Amino acid sequence: MWWTLGSLLACGALLLLALVVACLYYRRKYVDNVARIFEEKPLFIIPRGQPIPGAEDLTFAADGVRLRGCYLRGRGPRRGVLLFGLEFGSNRWSCGAYCERLRDAGYDVFAYEPRNQGDSEKDPNYDPLQWVTDRDLADARAAVRYLKSRPDADPRGLGIFGISKGGSLGLLLAAEDAAIRCVATDGAYATYTTVVPFMRRFVAIYSPHKRLQRWLPDAFYGFIGWSGIRRVAEKRKVTFPWLESAAKRVTQPVLMIHGGGDTYIKPEMARTVFLKLATPLEDKDFWLVSKAKHNQAPHVAPEEYPRRLVQFFDTYLGDIPHPFRRPLVTVDEATPVPTSRSAPVPGSSVAAKEVAPAPRFLA
Repeated sequence: MWWTLGSLLACGALLLLALVVACLYYRRKYVDNVARIFEEKPLFIIPRGQPIPGAEDLTFAADGVRLRGCYLRGRGPRRGVLLFGLEFGSNRWSCGAYCERLRDAGYDVFAYEPRNQGDSEKDPNYDPLQWVTDRDLADARAAVRYLKSRPDADPRGLGIFGISKGGSLGLLLAAEDAAIRCVATDGAYATYTTVVPFMRRFVAIYSPHKRLQRWLPDAFYGFIGWSGIRRVAEKRKVTFPWLESAAKRVTQPVLMIHGGGDTYIKPEMARTVFLKLATPLEDKDFWLVSKAKHNQAPHVAPEEYPRRLVQFFDTYLGDIPHPFRRPLVTVDEATPVPTSRSAPVPGSSVAAKEVAPAPRFLA
């Protein structure tokens, strides 16, 4: 018995030692290539809009850097305020095409350009990438502070609608700020869950040890990827927030939209983030738009896309009772109120539920 137990322990120790040696070998062999690929900027179709008549064009500061933003008022009685998160490389006016129907529904929209993007000031010590950094998060926090400080700030809080990198930032904000009432994203992604699958493909191309690769766990590839990311972070003097960890602190309602034909951020990468959210199952939806490429869902589903967004924000922001005045819309008790929401996750409930009034966050 003791001989058998000792043999098993010895085999386990040898396997562990072999894994450690493999990690160190592959890290030394590939970490430079991983860092180089991580810094490559993808070729996306980046929308850029033109100034919108009637918009409030403004400036605010983040860490002493002056950022440009635009505030678009909704049409009719205001239902809520939305912070729009831009995709990498876009300008603040691109929010117009995404948010036209939301404005028709009564939502004010605020979009801003982070440092070194659009007309915002340049930080000479910063070169942005498509990956979220601590500088991006600082700019997003400054945008939220600005909205809270406006004389017309909504005391109920605000919603976030973010595209790609802007969606990732929206989830990071929700993880730390209760004033964020709900978040809708399109093409959002996390760093680690995106890098690991690419590491598998990369190592498979350049390494001859095909049989060994099939047995190596994700943590092995994650270790190599993390080593490359850390090297980039040290070189650029930034940090890369881990959305995978932050998602576990997100309890607000979330609508995640993703393209079924996205070849850059695979749907399973986005779904991994979705499953990590601490949001109750009945309050989070994952809508996979068939055949849509990265950030192209509005073109594939031009009617369904804005309909789902309006329905989501109406449910989780617009219908929250205002603490200072009567409801914007009076519904006759005899009129049935629609309670279905956008693309429920299989097994989730779509039953109507009472939404508690939001706490005040303004003095």
